[in-house]
Amino acid sequence: MIIEFLAGLGIWNWLVFGLVLLILELLAPGFFFIWFGLAALVTGALAFLLSSTAGFGWQLQTIVFLVLAVIFVLMGRRIFGSRGNDADEPLLNRRGEQLVGQRATLTEPIINGRGRIRIYDTTWRIKGPDLPAGTEVRVVAFDPVTLEIEIGE
Repeated sequence: MIIEFLAGLGIWNWLVFGLVLLILELLAPGFFFIWFGLAALVTGALAFLLSSTAGFGWQLQTIVFLVLAVIFVLMGRRIFGSRGNDADEPLLNRRGEQLVGQRATLTEPIINGRGRIRIYDTTWRIKGPDLPAGTEVRVVAFDPVTLEIEIGE
């Protein structure tokens, strides 16, 4: 039953399948469905061009589709996957990391290596050497909740 169904698939099935996958790519963008859609369209075009050839049955069409899909995915990853993070503001939503290198004046002393500092409109927990209030410091690192500081130079 499955074999008869697959044997009945023809050129139009590949083209419709390819178009459906391309439409899915439009609805859920991410460069995922596009490669399979292109592979299905090329397989449909090859099935049209080679329709008079007896050896280009559903088995060979399926193999061609799978091989083309792998090739297109690998090419797509090579072309689009190596772009990296080209954002204008890579630290936009990483506020603590934006503060690394920032200078500020301690409003409270650091006691036992822990304290608080106000930078702009936010009070941050800090760790660093014991220092009196009024000392100028520089943020040197950030872990998820604490700024690490050292004496500013």
